[in-house]
Amino acid sequence: MFHIVLVEPEIPQNTGNIARTCAATGCDLHLVHPLGFEISDKQLKRAGLDYWNLVRVHEHNNFGELLAEYPSARFYFFTTKAKHTYAEAEYRDGDFLVFGKETRGLPEELLVQHPETCVRIPMIGESRSLNLSNSAAIAVYEALRQNGFQGFKREGELHRLKW
Repeated sequence: MFHIVLVEPEIPQNTGNIARTCAATGCDLHLVHPLGFEISDKQLKRAGLDYWNLVRVHEHNNFGELLAEYPSARFYFFTTKAKHTYAEAEYRDGDFLVFGKETRGLPEELLVQHPETCVRIPMIGESRSLNLSNSAAIAVYEALRQNGFQGFKREGELHRLKW
């Protein structure tokens, strides 16, 4: 339904957690090189637990390659430098939600090329940014909410326990 893009991710546990979110939501995961770890990294696999077989992972040598592969796609760039919040965007099926590396975010030259689709997650004052995997989860669930959680199980059920 949606695509989560990590541009040069550095921390394997974050990518593993995001892979788990992709498995739970049906999102494709796109990893743009260089990566700060190996895909076979033990910590990456541990963070994603046994969900890796449920995730469609695409690797790209650079961001330009990704854009060329999906020329008609819409991309939303998550950055603390955006003027609009992620909740102001109107997400559609097939959109790409793009996140930068943990230490520096997305390159500014990429952001200035797409100012109309740069969005931010609001935070108080000059606080540090949220964890990458938390940001990705916030973004994808807002996109899913706007699209009515189509195809998702929306109700759970309680089971009576005997005490």
